[in-house]
Amino acid sequence: MVHQERLELATSGHRDIHDLTERIAGVVRASGVRTGTVHVFNVGSTAAIGMIEFEPGLEADLPEMLDRLIPPSRDYGHERAWHDGNGHSHLQATLLGPSLTVPVTAGALALGTWQQVFLLECDVRPRQRTVVVTVAGE
Repeated sequence: MVHQERLELATSGHRDIHDLTERIAGVVRASGVRTGTVHVFNVGSTAAIGMIEFEPGLEADLPEMLDRLIPPSRDYGHERAWHDGNGHSHLQATLLGPSLTVPVTAGALALGTWQQVFLLECDVRPRQRTVVVTVAGE
C-alpha cells in the first residue's frame, strides 16, 4: 500500500526551522501502514529536511553552523548570475538535502526519544513550502 499527502507551511525566511514530526506521524496513522517506510521530501531548492533533537539550543546552532560553513554573501556564482541574494541558500539546502526516510514500525515512526524531523528554511525570503510525505508498506 502507498499513501501520499502534501503538507503546506509558511516560513519566515532564512534560519526558520519547523518541527514536522507530529504532522508526519499523523500522515503515517492515516495511511494505515503498520510496517514500512515514510519518505519526507521538500519541494524546492532552498529549504532542507533533516533530523535533530528539536530544542532551542540546536534550533539556533544548526543554522548558525551553516552560516559559518556557507555564509550569506554576494560572492557566489549564483549571485553573479541572478543577483537575488540567495546563493548561500541553495548551497546550504543542498548540503543538508531535500529529503529523509524513516522506518514505520507498528504503525508509528521508528524514532528515538530525541529525534524529530524538521524543515529548515535557507532562503532569504519568507516562503510557502510544500512537503510531500509518502508512506509505503503493509
